[in-house]
Amino acid sequence: MRNIALQLMYVGTAYHGWQIQKNAVSVEETLEKCLELVVGHPVKCTGAGRTDAGVHARTYIANFRTDSRIPLDRLPLAVNTRLPDDIVVTRAVEVSPDFNAISSCDRKEYTYRIYNSRIRNAFFVDRAWFYPKRLDETVMAAAAERFVGTHDFAAVRSVGTDVRSTVRTVYYFEVERQGDLIDCRVCANGFLYNMVRAMVGTIVYAAEGKFPPEAVSDILEGKCRTDAGPTAPPGGLYMTRLWYHEPGLTGEEMT
Repeated sequence: MRNIALQLMYVGTAYHGWQIQKNAVSVEETLEKCLELVVGHPVKCTGAGRTDAGVHARTYIANFRTDSRIPLDRLPLAVNTRLPDDIVVTRAVEVSPDFNAISSCDRKEYTYRIYNSRIRNAFFVDRAWFYPKRLDETVMAAAAERFVGTHDFAAVRSVGTDVRSTVRTVYYFEVERQGDLIDCRVCANGFLYNMVRAMVGTIVYAAEGKFPPEAVSDILEGKCRTDAGPTAPPGGLYMTRLWYHEPGLTGEEMT
């Protein structure tokens, strides 16, 4: 039985995240149904991680097992003819039997986009956080730097989520402005529920002058969610890179 890893991209606006939900449409369910039509048997996909409702992926990895001998170069084409336009499989790679899209992933990168202009842009609806008040990206970057390193990130997770540990390592948190668009790129060995969106909300609060950038260190130390900034809307968040050691598999965006 082959273990196949699929690289895909999707616009998450119409979906209740990646993971299958009882009463809502998910990316996983949509992909599995189309794969079953192609390979001729029930399919269970393992994804690189949960994405929230409305969150997008410029790149995403999911693996499944199959007895089908369909060639790898034909598999994306066959699946894409059945998928809706907002989900696209870009490539298929046969991976080792023990490969698992979530547990084999060493680190992940998300990018959060803010459309920072007095006038909203119709083309960025559900694609970026429209923020009309002028933000100073240098202050945001200074606040973002305080998140880098190994910390307890309890202050920037959704209250009530059950995890064994809230300690994570953030490798970088970069803020870059190009015109009216601000991109916030953060890479870590793992993320808590809503962690990136809360981190973005916190550096936006710093840019608004609600607290100085260096206060982020105290907020993390205090582990209190209400001390940090708000949870930014889901439509601005994109999964943008994944790291694997599997030969022939890259989690970088396809261009």
